[in-house]
Amino acid sequence: MNKARLEDFGSGLTPVTQGWFVVNVRDAEWWFSEGRGGRCAFENEYGEPRVEFAQLGINVTVLERGQSGLYHAEANQEAFLVVSGECVLVVENEERRLRPWDFFHSPPWTEHAFVGAGDGPCVILMVGSRSDPGVHYPVSELAARYGASVAEETSDWRKAYATVEWFRRERPPNWTRLPWA
Repeated sequence: MNKARLEDFGSGLTPVTQGWFVVNVRDAEWWFSEGRGGRCAFENEYGEPRVEFAQLGINVTVLERGQSGLYHAEANQEAFLVVSGECVLVVENEERRLRPWDFFHSPPWTEHAFVGAGDGPCVILMVGSRSDPGVHYPVSELAARYGASVAEETSDWRKAYATVEWFRRERPPNWTRLPWA
């Protein structure tokens, strides 16, 4: 197997060819959105050509208080580990407060979303399978209180994210407060 070539497009190193590589999270490419927080996926999801992991999705997500993802359920199991900070897990229309080293196992079709909730950034390691792209975005009154629910139920990610701010290639503004800084 060849070594991948990494390039920096302004917010860290990302693979531009297939192959193996090693990169520190502080040097990897980051994406940011005011409402959705920071995200490091270690892939080149938006590149030309895309360089994505075929079997396993993995990312580090950083959420400040009030930042969230969309409430959803996926066809595959997922796993989440809070590394630092605090967040609220909305799961199956229940709330759970998560703190450092709390682990959440999400079996297939478990509805969930994370919302930043502490005084500082919450860092979550997220891992999921790529074998089945099925995803569903249900309406949830509880998730809506956090701005994390769709207005209309859908299984089309384009509809779900139609009114959500897109990530842009940049490091989060809280960069100096993160564990690897």
